[in-house]
Amino acid sequence: QVQLVESGGGLVQAGGSLRLSCAASGRTFSTYTMGWFRQAPGKEREFVAAISWRGFSTDYADSVKGRFTISRDNAKNTVYLQMNSLKPEDTAVYYCAAARSFGSKRSDEYNNWGQGTQVTVSS
Repeated sequence: QVQLVESGGGLVQAGGSLRLSCAASGRTFSTYTMGWFRQAPGKEREFVAAISWRGFSTDYADSVKGRFTISRDNAKNTVYLQMNSLKPEDTAVYYCAAARSFGSKRSDEYNNWGQGTQVTVSS
């Protein structure tokens, strides 16, 4: 199991950028697929991006492709989400999560979650 803590959220104008970080505790971080999800008010939690345990494979939601980049530093037990060209519709609480396998966009495939960090994009 890993414990996850997100940071880096905030208020930004449309077109701006933010970088989210997710710090993990535990020796097994490097063995997990890591993902980012988000949940806007009144909406279901949705997949944003995922990265395989060594970082060789990534996956993105169509809505963020070309704007967001997921990366990880296993030496620092940290996964990142670089968000560029932000839009008001990106406003949500962003969560990082860990899974044992790569390839699913389903939140129920992830069994370790952080507390979330708020991202607000103003128009």
